[in-house]
Order: sequence, then structure tokens, then C-alpha cells
Amino acid sequence: MIKNTIITLCIATLLTGCASEFNNVYKFGDTAYKYEFAKRCFAMGKFQQASTLLQELVTVQKGRNNGEECLYMLGMSQYCNRDYDAASATFRKYFQSYPKGIFAEQACYYVGQSLYQNAPEPRLDQSPTVGAINAYQNFIDYFPDSHLRDAAQRKLFELQDNLVRKELLSAKLYYNLGGYFGNINANNESNYEACIITAQNALKEYPYTELREEFSALIMKSKYYLAYNSSEEKKIDRYREAEDECYGFISEFPDSEEVQTARKFIEKCKKITGD
Repeated sequence: MIKNTIITLCIATLLTGCASEFNNVYKFGDTAYKYEFAKRCFAMGKFQQASTLLQELVTVQKGRNNGEECLYMLGMSQYCNRDYDAASATFRKYFQSYPKGIFAEQACYYVGQSLYQNAPEPRLDQSPTVGAINAYQNFIDYFPDSHLRDAAQRKLFELQDNLVRKELLSAKLYYNLGGYFGNINANNESNYEACIITAQNALKEYPYTELREEFSALIMKSKYYLAYNSSEEKKIDRYREAEDECYGFISEFPDSEEVQTARKFIEKCKKITGD
């Protein structure tokens, strides 16, 4: 018990001393000493302290010998401190200011990496995801031979999968709402049509997605129910479109669990069209 108390007091004293030293440097240290102290904080993993000092120093150091290193170290301090929005902005500023700098490759990569850390799950707004994809693509374009290229490419594909899944969730939502609203010829049609359009656009944008079968199944089922809920003057044409879609689905995905559904739809379509 006494031993633990002594250790706790020692740690508290050490932390207090460190905080006191930082405050003295921050308030009274000259530029050169602040910069060296910031580098020491960074090396010791005290990224918040390093970031605080470096934010003040980047303006002072701009145009000087340490300006480039100072700006890059600020970005890394922010990144390691999980302040990803600030880090992405700082790395972008570095790359714009020093496109041929000694840290240009790493800074360009970490623009994307910082945005990647803030990428939301698929059901949320994907604006940060799009930003990260663009940043990784810029990195690949600028540094095609970089040793970080493969890592950037993997992250880019992963983020694209998020966008695809977002579209799939949207298509499923429209499909599930298909028969929910209003009367048969108003909102019902629009939901199925929205599902079809959303799924088709996703397949055009991402033709090699692993979710292709799910999108295709939604299109097939939506076309059938769109026909089923259509007015009399539209039924025949829409049932024929649904039947064609079912045949196409069976041809592309012969082992799918939805093949039986497609065959049932074909039988029902034929009874209506008389084909």
C-alpha cells in the first residue's frame, strides 16, 4: 500500500514537473528553444504539447530552414493526437507549399490517411469518404512509384466499397418502401423506380463490385413489382421488361438463391403478357 502510494506521488510529481516545464517554454522560451522543445515532445509522444508549440512556430519558421520540417511535424503531431481534420489540412498545406520538399511524398499520403480515419460507416453521409478517395488518387497520380502506393490503393478500394454499400442501402430502402405509401399508381411506382435507378447507377459506376448480384436482384424484383402495381396501360410493357430482367439475372447468376424467385416471376409475367 505504502509502495503504491509512493509510486503514485512520484508519477504525479514528474507530470507536474513536465507540465511546469512546458508552460515555462510556451510562455517565456525563445523561438529556437521552443522548436527544440517541440521536437523533444514529439519524440517522447507528447503530441498535444508538440502540436501546441508547433502551431505557434509554423508562421515564425515559414521561409526559414526549419519551416518545412516544422509544418510537417505539426501535421504528424495532429495525426498522432487523432485530430484528423486538422492533420489533413496541415498535410495539404505542406504539399501545396513544398511540392518538391523532403516530406512531400509522406505529406501527400497522409492527407488521404487523415481523411480515411474520419470516414464514416456506409449508412452515414459519405462526403469525407469521397474526399479521402480523391486524396489517395492524387497521391497515386503524383507518386506512382512510391512504396506507399499499394497501401493507398487498398485503402482507396476499401473506401469505394463504402460508397457502394451506401448505394445498396439506399436501393434497399426504396425497395422496402415500394408498397408502403399511398395508392397503387402514385408513390408505389416512384419507390420501385427509385430503387431501379439507384441500383443501375451504382452498377454503372462500380461494374466490378462484389455486390453486383444484390443490386441485380433488387432491380429484377423492383421491375416485377413496378409492373404489378402499374396502371392497365403500362402493365404489359412493364411485365415484359420484368421478364427480360429475370432471364438476364438467371443468365448472369445461375447459382444465386434468387434464381427460384426469378423463375416464379417469369411464370407470372407470361400469364399476363400471354407470351
